[in-house]
Amino acid sequence: MFVWSKRGNYNHEYHHKQSKYVVKEYSSSKAMEERYEHKTQARIQEVVRTKMADKYVREEPMIRGPKFLVRLRSHTVFENTTVKLFCTVEGFPMPIVKWYKDGVILDMSSQKYLIEAKSGIHTLEIPRCSTDDTAQYTAMAGNLHGQASTQASVIVKTAMLPKIHYTKIHITFVDKFGPVFASEGGSASLTATMTLNPNLANLQPEAQWYRDETRLFDSKWVKIETGRGVTTLSIPNLYKDDEGLYTLRMVTKGGTAVHSAFVSVADGPPPVPNAPGAPMDIKIHDANRDYVIVSWKPPNTTTEGPILGYFVDKCEVGTENWTQCNDHPIKICKYPVSGLFEGHSYHFRVRAVNSHGISKPSRMSDPIAALDPTEFERLKAKKLGGTLDVVFYHFDIEDEGKPPGSPSGIYASEIDRTYVVLSWKAPAYSSKAPMWYYIEKSMADSDAWQRVNTQVPIRSPRYAAFDLAEGKVYKFRVLSANIYGTSEPSQPTGPIQTNELKGVPSAPGQVIATRETDTSVLIQWAPPKEPNNLIGYYIDQCVKGSKDWTSANHKPRKDARFVVSGLTKGETYVFRVQAINEIGLSDESQESAPLTVKAALTTPSAPYDVALLNCDGHSMVLNWKKPLQSGGANIKEYYVDKRRSGTAIWRETHLPPVTERVYKVEGLTDGAVYQFQVYAANLAGLGPASKHSADFTCKAWTMPEPGPAYDLTFCEVRDNSMVVEWKKPIYTGSGPVSGYHIEYAKKGTSDWTTANEKAVSNRFLKVTSLEAGSSYDFRVRAVNAAGVGMASMPSDPVTAKAVSGSQEVSCVVDAKSGDIVLSFESCQMNDGSKFIWKKDYKEITDFSKGLVIKTEGTHSKLIFKNPDKEDFGTFSVSVTNTTGVSSSYSISSEVIPLKSELAYKILERGRVRFWLQAEEISSNVTYKFFANNKELSGADPNKMGHDVPTGVIEFIMDRFTEENEGTFTCQITDGGGKAQSSLVLIGDAFKAALAEADYQRREYIRVKEGPHFSEFLSLQIGDDCSVTLVCKVANLKKESEFHWYREDTEIIPDVKPDLGSGVCKLPIKLFSLKTAGLYKATISDDRGKDMSQIDISGKGASAAELVIHCTATGIQLQCHMKYYTSEMNITWYHGETKLSHSDKVVIGGTPAMATMEVIEPLEKDKGMYSIIITNPENSHKRTLDLSGDDRGKVVGGLPDVVTIMEKKTLSLTCTVCGDPKPQVSWLKNGADVEPDDQYVVSLDQGKFASLTIKGVMMEDSGRYTMIVQNKYGGESVDIVVSVYRHGEKIPEAKPTLTPKTIIPPKLPIEIPQPKIQAAPTPAPAAQSSTPPKAAPGRGVKSPTPSRRK
Repeated sequence: MFVWSKRGNYNHEYHHKQSKYVVKEYSSSKAMEERYEHKTQARIQEVVRTKMADKYVREEPMIRGPKFLVRLRSHTVFENTTVKLFCTVEGFPMPIVKWYKDGVILDMSSQKYLIEAKSGIHTLEIPRCSTDDTAQYTAMAGNLHGQASTQASVIVKTAMLPKIHYTKIHITFVDKFGPVFASEGGSASLTATMTLNPNLANLQPEAQWYRDETRLFDSKWVKIETGRGVTTLSIPNLYKDDEGLYTLRMVTKGGTAVHSAFVSVADGPPPVPNAPGAPMDIKIHDANRDYVIVSWKPPNTTTEGPILGYFVDKCEVGTENWTQCNDHPIKICKYPVSGLFEGHSYHFRVRAVNSHGISKPSRMSDPIAALDPTEFERLKAKKLGGTLDVVFYHFDIEDEGKPPGSPSGIYASEIDRTYVVLSWKAPAYSSKAPMWYYIEKSMADSDAWQRVNTQVPIRSPRYAAFDLAEGKVYKFRVLSANIYGTSEPSQPTGPIQTNELKGVPSAPGQVIATRETDTSVLIQWAPPKEPNNLIGYYIDQCVKGSKDWTSANHKPRKDARFVVSGLTKGETYVFRVQAINEIGLSDESQESAPLTVKAALTTPSAPYDVALLNCDGHSMVLNWKKPLQSGGANIKEYYVDKRRSGTAIWRETHLPPVTERVYKVEGLTDGAVYQFQVYAANLAGLGPASKHSADFTCKAWTMPEPGPAYDLTFCEVRDNSMVVEWKKPIYTGSGPVSGYHIEYAKKGTSDWTTANEKAVSNRFLKVTSLEAGSSYDFRVRAVNAAGVGMASMPSDPVTAKAVSGSQEVSCVVDAKSGDIVLSFESCQMNDGSKFIWKKDYKEITDFSKGLVIKTEGTHSKLIFKNPDKEDFGTFSVSVTNTTGVSSSYSISSEVIPLKSELAYKILERGRVRFWLQAEEISSNVTYKFFANNKELSGADPNKMGHDVPTGVIEFIMDRFTEENEGTFTCQITDGGGKAQSSLVLIGDAFKAALAEADYQRREYIRVKEGPHFSEFLSLQIGDDCSVTLVCKVANLKKESEFHWYREDTEIIPDVKPDLGSGVCKLPIKLFSLKTAGLYKATISDDRGKDMSQIDISGKGASAAELVIHCTATGIQLQCHMKYYTSEMNITWYHGETKLSHSDKVVIGGTPAMATMEVIEPLEKDKGMYSIIITNPENSHKRTLDLSGDDRGKVVGGLPDVVTIMEKKTLSLTCTVCGDPKPQVSWLKNGADVEPDDQYVVSLDQGKFASLTIKGVMMEDSGRYTMIVQNKYGGESVDIVVSVYRHGEKIPEAKPTLTPKTIIPPKLPIEIPQPKIQAAPTPAPAAQSSTPPKAAPGRGVKSPTPSRRK
């Protein structure tokens, strides 16, 4: 129970907290134990209430003494084995547990014992027990509310244990994590994948992660995931504290596999420009009842101004209220924070200050409780027996009323510039009255003592005396006191001198940089001569000559060596070093000598997989694989040794060494069995020997099948494919090799799959359908007339995964010369790396036909000076001395690559811009635009152009109308390259585009508010062949003027324009070459001017393409013309034969159309028909193919008229034909039939077309048209559908006889597939108050001049 002593009332200048006492009572009776527990609990509750009132504590969880939930358990073990003792304790604040062996605290400096504590679970581990470890072990837990203990015995027996042979698990890293370069606030993930051999489910390795030799565990700062051959360490929120060398150790009983990489964490964006980086590595020292000492490390200031000081912030655990602890910046990296509440836990953080502002805060510290660390050590424990285990505190039966004795053994445990931490031994004290201490100080040469604690009573035999003078000599003494008086002072300490501010360390010594890898350099330096409490070093780097210094590390490094990673291969750098202590950074060291980043040279690794390619009974042909590591230099030569199987002496087989990996060993004994080994050598020296070959018997090969192929190589490795190449067998068997089979199997399996069922004659094959990320072995078998030969030596495993950063070959057309250029940029380049270009995987050696290879740095180009059809094929490029960097490109007739396909945009005035963008074009590029296979003119008011720098080709259509619905195509020719792109604008997409164009036109007119043409000039041809120009104008006023022009010469008509009606006409009475030309009309007033023009040159260019019209007597060809003049001469041809008017051929027409009809056409009438329109200056020709062999046709099955009752189902079905298979579309009253739940459109097997209407309604009556068409043309058929209601008389529908319409083929022949382009957003309603403004296209000139007021 708790016992309180409170005698009398006393007035003291200090307010003291009454101590609590716990007594232990023994009872063998169960009833007494229950009464004891009841009293104890009641007394505890009373003490808790009192403590809460005294300490202003309101949280119930903060008044719990230590309690063991799981107690220690005794163990008996054998020598050299491991034993672990576990216990679980609870309490608040979290109890501190100390371990004792036979009553003596454990010596942790021996590093024999491993202690862990996590979330109240405490573990003591003895890795290799000896007989000396036999003892009783005690775990003592205590906090400011009490103390508890638990005990267990460990007995170590001596035994002759058999030697344990652990299973050796070979761990091979498949993918390793590399250096990471990130910034504060970001995240990082380190992942390693590995293979285990053997892979045993119950013997999986343990993944241990370290940062700078500090073991990492899963926490809120780092997340660790391990399983299935993959381990990942993730850092979700990076701080500079996370910078360091990260090491993964895969630990097994038989060994450890290790991999390391550096993680660099740079400063994040500062709160204000040029503010310093955040401090780091916040540590808490000497935590006590009301103060802690906080230390940290300063940031690097390579580019920022010097640091003026630091602010320390604190935050109580469970809140987010950060308060600043110091009013003024402190200049050193250590600060005592006082004024804490006992029993409360806090976080701390630090901010740096310079002349520009304050940095971001550092990462907050781990929580620390304000507790007296020595209080629980003064508790007494006594075991009275029985089932209760109670600890008593400051309790003994003695007389009271005496002051305590004097403390002793006072000394300074820590000395700083402005404070000293004092420790002493408490006097023997057994009174129930509380005891406290006074500390007094004096200058060393004086006897004038002064108390240093005038505010806070001290109950702990450890305290920090603050506010001391820097560099002064003091002495201290301690007095103990209680309510009965004060003891004599202790013996004073010896002279204690506070530290003086010695300044920053001196500059480090000579800096030496040496090569490490292709991207890293090893830096070493001499430590400073005056370290002055050195914390670490910062390393800076700079490209030679730039003076642009950057930090290589952002967290101080303790060692005088550092590997700088992330450098650029081939670049030259210089380095410098700064030392730091708690005051700041030293001067920079001298710069290192310039060093070019390059891998250090080493000897090559061993060759491997020695294979036998042929044997004739007295010699053998050997082949081997080159070393995996060349050592940074080319392999210059190989050495081959031999020995008889079963012997130990190796003998050289040749002098001098060989340079190729195929070697014929002569002088062998027939029937003898040999083994061989191979060495590789480079500039650095001779590497290790290969593993000896299998036993090879020297016996002549006589089998009829071929021997093995060899030297399998791989290129163009992608996620699902790769290209395999090999060399032909040395031994061909009884006949020549006719082909090869390639087999592959997943790594670790023997399930070989043949990639090609039919043997290939080439010595390369692209293997497809691989699984991304999987590794495969490959082998090759040669084939001759006798059969399939021996398999080659399996290749090394190759993973189906594209090289990181790899790029593909690009194809461009030179802007100046028009040459075709294949370009490739390698993501890797090493010493000796070369670009090798191949055509169809055979190296290009013939450059006589205009092929040129140009290589600069990491770029290589293959240029075709005179491209022709012989250059079609697959061109590949590979880069030697890399990890398989390669790519290929297939050249066909269309080699101009496009960045974007043909697209459109609605411009101001309702004009439409059609455009596409090529990768690259030259100034000699030519192009054509087509609308529904009719070439579009770029003459005014339209506009057509291109831009060489951007590769943009565009056509701007001035008027976009309903007639423009269909397919737009752009054909490009540039040098020997061609390209074509099409845009389909039909249906809803076209309607949306047309609506947007109309809206933009109306909006332009509304905004301009001037006179304008509501309808532009058009041509009307009367029945008497008279020609009239017509237009409409709008938004006029009385002063508006209208004028006519021909070829910029004004025309004064006989009758003035009728501006009141808005319709203006100009009749041309005698239309001929003299009256033809470019006509213009203008309307203007003081608000602006508008113009419209039309070209009626009468040169035949207005003639449309020939179309087919079926008549009752034959087939009629029609050529529509906008106008016709008397000077024009029209001639018709069938092939090369000129046609004349006859009973078989009827030639005629109207003023707007020329016709030619073939009466009752026969087989001989098929062929090419043409019309030639000539005038005195030139001629124009239109042609049409009437062969009709492959065009789309309706064979039969459709009726002319259908009558059907309402709510029935109608099915219109017929048979169609054509080659290629035609496309079928349906119209209803001229509008597209949109398939839905009611209308079902189908084309089965390309032959049977049908339209099914479910639940026919009265609205479904009308004329239906089926259109059958392919690239050679087609035809359309009309069906009249009449729907009647139930009970009504069946109507007699009499359709208007409409002949079957023949659809001519489209030009060019190839028509694109119907692909609906997404239309722009439809224009808003006209009443919108803020309509959108269409951006005009680049370089577009409006056909109508802008109006000026």
